[in-house]
Amino acid sequence: DTGRVLVKFGELGTIKPGYSVIAVNRQPVTGTMGPTERPIVEMINDPECYPLSLTFGKGKVGANEKLMLASMFHSLFAISSKISPIEGSSGIQQLITDEFSLDCFQTITGVKFFVIVDHKQTACEPLLHRIYELYTDFVLKNPFYLIDMPIRCDLFDQNLKRVIEQVERASAYSSATLA
Repeated sequence: DTGRVLVKFGELGTIKPGYSVIAVNRQPVTGTMGPTERPIVEMINDPECYPLSLTFGKGKVGANEKLMLASMFHSLFAISSKISPIEGSSGIQQLITDEFSLDCFQTITGVKFFVIVDHKQTACEPLLHRIYELYTDFVLKNPFYLIDMPIRCDLFDQNLKRVIEQVERASAYSSATLA
């Protein structure tokens, strides 16, 4: 249970499985509750609530989902490096689907950074290297950070957000846009 009203199957236009209800009648929702603190599913099933405007979108990824994704990726990365026919393979560097691309950068110490971007984006390597620089500048130099623990560093978060905003504004990745 994700605590959201999810599209489980089917597809209509831009609404796809995995999307969740993020607003009812243009009012934001919290979890499974509508803006009037009434369950969304109950509102959908009640003819008295019509007309009803539902807004769907990709919900925010929670901490547990992030840890689950990182754990799955770590396992796939390790398996791929073991079964690769190429001697000395370092694992997955890029995974491309019809919907997105997952790009990975592994540091010499084994820390992995990965980004999930639109499949049309290319050359994520400068972005990954910039994230690594932020990590070394703001996380590793933080005396309160413990290795292998989730990163909780406001300066890192602020600078990461700034870099991502720069990338989103840029039409293509380049080292000049990430400086």
